[in-house]
Amino acid sequence: MKIPFDSLTLAAVVHEMQPFVGSKVQRISQPSDSELVLEIYGTSGAAWILLSVHPEFARIHFSTHKPENPMSPPQFCSALRARISGARITGILQVGFDRIFEIHFEGEQGQFRLVAEIMGKHSNLMVLDSSQHVVAAIKWVGKSKSKRPIVPGVGYTRPPTGSSESLLDAESADDLKGKQGASPFLLRWIYAAGAEGLAAVKRSVLSGNYRPELARGSGAYPVSLSPLGITGLPRPTISLALEQHFDAAIPAARMESLRASLRTQLSRVALARDTAIHELEQSVAAGQGASRQQMKGELILAYGFQAESGASQITAEDYEGNRITIPIDPELTIQENAQQHFDRAKRAKARLGFSKDQLSRLATDREAIEGFLVRLESATHLQEILDLQDEAKQRKWLNKPPPPKATKEERPYEGHRVRELLAPGGYTVLYAENAESNDYLTLRVAKPNDWWLHVRGSTSAHVIIQTRNQPDKVQRETLQFAAKVAVQNSPSKHAGYVPVDYTLKKYVRKPKGAPKGTAFYTHEKTLHVDS
Repeated sequence: MKIPFDSLTLAAVVHEMQPFVGSKVQRISQPSDSELVLEIYGTSGAAWILLSVHPEFARIHFSTHKPENPMSPPQFCSALRARISGARITGILQVGFDRIFEIHFEGEQGQFRLVAEIMGKHSNLMVLDSSQHVVAAIKWVGKSKSKRPIVPGVGYTRPPTGSSESLLDAESADDLKGKQGASPFLLRWIYAAGAEGLAAVKRSVLSGNYRPELARGSGAYPVSLSPLGITGLPRPTISLALEQHFDAAIPAARMESLRASLRTQLSRVALARDTAIHELEQSVAAGQGASRQQMKGELILAYGFQAESGASQITAEDYEGNRITIPIDPELTIQENAQQHFDRAKRAKARLGFSKDQLSRLATDREAIEGFLVRLESATHLQEILDLQDEAKQRKWLNKPPPPKATKEERPYEGHRVRELLAPGGYTVLYAENAESNDYLTLRVAKPNDWWLHVRGSTSAHVIIQTRNQPDKVQRETLQFAAKVAVQNSPSKHAGYVPVDYTLKKYVRKPKGAPKGTAFYTHEKTLHVDS
């Protein structure tokens, strides 16, 4: 059960701050875009007042932590410093027993009022002048976003509030229903505590005779939580109870948010690996069937003379004596039909070793991701998850660029035939399968500091290594892998020792009017691939 920072808690905080009325503002800090800290000093000593309008962790209390002070103060902080630095606090109060908090100041610049509305995602901090006009706000709210806009120079209007008298005069929890100052948690507490509990709430608000408690993992409250079956730990002040709760709750929330984000990203990477593994398994299966394609070609040559003119199939015996039927194209010669099977066998054999290597790499990576997700779920401290995030970045799992914008058919790379591979070092290698896709990959997808590869003096696929703007970190093993991709997708794939040029994409250009797939490049270096 989550205990809210409601009107009763705020009432306790306000009572706790009364001895500091008359103190002077020594320093003003704004550690973040949702927090403000006032350092004050008076007859009761020094204190830091924390005011947070975070959408989830909005609160007000004394703090024991020295606030951070950004090098360049935010605009709201600067506006406060210009008006209330050195000013004296003339009042600290709660409005209408609601979650509205005010500190009144009087100083050389005049009278000002700091108003904090602690209302979840609508929480806000504002500074009002003596005419009740808004002179500064931590969040400006335009007329299009609210019926009660918060804009410079406009008069401040309080949100509708419950009546402090009607709340305090209530005789039962039913009397509190619909009152702005009564949270659902407070109503449940009163229902559980009965009439005596309600009387205790009244006494707490009116006299400040409350007993703060901290419930680990739930929150802090100014009265005993035992009526709800919650074990609370007594604390000397409500501020200390609140501070200890939020010191634990905020990192815990950050930890769970980071865990969920990593889980989502890694699950997507795992799904992509599963898809790629399935495709590679099919490629390996096709490669392992290359011998059957070779056999069919040989059988067509051996038995083709028996086929009648215009036949669409031939019947033959395979090498084990089994009769098989092989479809043929009647528009082609026997030699051309056989050559089709020989070509299929050659392509399947050429890709078999490459596909097996890529399949092994992806399967290992997929297994590592699965283990990572197990470790992520078992992490119990924020630092553990931060370390896991760093590890995921180093393994290139979180640096994958967003996919190109899909067409209505949701085809990747706008329908161009561009393929992705996982290279050594975790880098993504892209290659194109035709001239039009070469242009698209080089001119539309590749970044200036990506490595670009092409078989020297021959037609080949354009190949890109995505470097994330750090080309110098790409190892030679990754370059060799990409060079082999270029060779495997070129007419030189059976030529033996093939030279492959590589350069940064920023040194590659396509002359105006040149045929599709044409590219000129400079600053190249050369690798040699044994195909």
